[in-house]
Amino acid sequence: MEKNNFVIHLTAKYKKEFKRLTKKNRELAFRIVSVLKKLRKDPSNPGLRTHIVYSSYGARTYTSRVSGDIRILWRFEDGNIILLLTIGGHSGSRKVYK
Repeated sequence: MEKNNFVIHLTAKYKKEFKRLTKKNRELAFRIVSVLKKLRKDPSNPGLRTHIVYSSYGARTYTSRVSGDIRILWRFEDGNIILLLTIGGHSGSRKVYK
C-alpha cells in the first residue's frame, strides 16, 4: 500500500523569499521544486538532510537542504500538511535561522 503524500502550504514570507531567490536563477527554482517533491513524498528522505532547528517561528520547526547554502524552514500542521515558513541562506545576512 502506498503512503499518502503530504500537502504543501506556503506562507507569504516563503513566497516572497522564493521569488527573490529565483528571480535571476532558474536552475535554483528547478532545484527547489525537486526538493519540494521529495518533501511532499517523504519529509525524512535522507537526501533532504531534514532536522529540527530552534528558530523564532516557535513550535517544532524543521529545515531541509536545497543546496550548499539554501535551506527551507517548515513545520507540520494538522493532519498531513507541511507549512513552508521561509527559504533562504544557511549563513550570511539573509540567513533563515533567526
